[in-house]
Amino acid sequence: MATMKTTYMGIGLKNPIIIGANNLVTDPKNAKALEDAGAAAIVYKSLFEEQIQLESYEMDMQMEAYNERNAEMTKLFPDLDHAGPREFLMNLKKVKQSVSIPVIGSLNCVNRDTWVAWAKEMEQTGIDALELNFYHVPYDFNLEEGVIIEEQVAIAKDVVKALKIPVSVKLSPFYTNPLNYIHRLDAVGVKAFVMFNSLFQPDIDTENLRLVYKYKFSHPEDNRLPLRYTGLAYGNVTADICTSRGIFTGNDVAKMLLAGANTVQMVSAVYKGGFSVITQVLEDLETWMNKMNFKSVDDLRGKMSKKNIKSPFAYRRAQYIDILLRSDDVLKEHALH
Repeated sequence: MATMKTTYMGIGLKNPIIIGANNLVTDPKNAKALEDAGAAAIVYKSLFEEQIQLESYEMDMQMEAYNERNAEMTKLFPDLDHAGPREFLMNLKKVKQSVSIPVIGSLNCVNRDTWVAWAKEMEQTGIDALELNFYHVPYDFNLEEGVIIEEQVAIAKDVVKALKIPVSVKLSPFYTNPLNYIHRLDAVGVKAFVMFNSLFQPDIDTENLRLVYKYKFSHPEDNRLPLRYTGLAYGNVTADICTSRGIFTGNDVAKMLLAGANTVQMVSAVYKGGFSVITQVLEDLETWMNKMNFKSVDDLRGKMSKKNIKSPFAYRRAQYIDILLRSDDVLKEHALH
């Protein structure tokens, strides 16, 4: 009988399935249901500094809307402060107390000093680890890429130094060389990398001529990119690897483990299939491991990484060239019958 126990950032997990940051986990009942379904850990919904700032600004605007309506009334309401991250931290603590599996916090800030300040606040809730959500949308033509990387590496270093719990980074694939970026983060003590972030993109409503922002679920083919970088990174960094995007089946999990992942994060599959999908994924993974005579996750991890396979062209551009040269064969394989 195969065992699926693994470790992530030094934390023991009963299996490789982690529920990624999303709205479902903010309800303690849902968190408990996810644990009962088999999830080994939960990443709580991200704390976004910009959201807190916007809510604070909107509150101030509403409180001052009726000020100075007459000469004898300069203010209608007493001075009140926005709760800031306090409500978020209270809810995070409740979820942590509602489950026995590890809970990982997720943080996305704007200012360098608030990354450290809020990271410390989140650590006080009792979370087991913190995930830095480096979600950066380039919008300044004059901002060089190197500046962004230097700032993010410095932030990671500051947070790692300030906390006692392990720190991971959930990053975007949109860097000139993600592997060099990963290497630099690895050097400052980051304990794990989550590949990759799901970046929300705007769309245009052509009927009403306005920008709209739709929630976009991942698709199974989305796991190809994290698989590639997992296979390239395995054995070349000291930090653990967690793959995200396009994880729907036990077979998807098996692929990521073979490429070198310690864990995977699931979100879209749970939204689409319900909490029971976790149970099914674990059953299918266990069945496959028994069929292939893998006794543990450690036995199969990295067996298909670039480091451990014989082909010198694996995970490289040569794959693309090979497909171009075999274009007729590819078309025949996918021909309609």
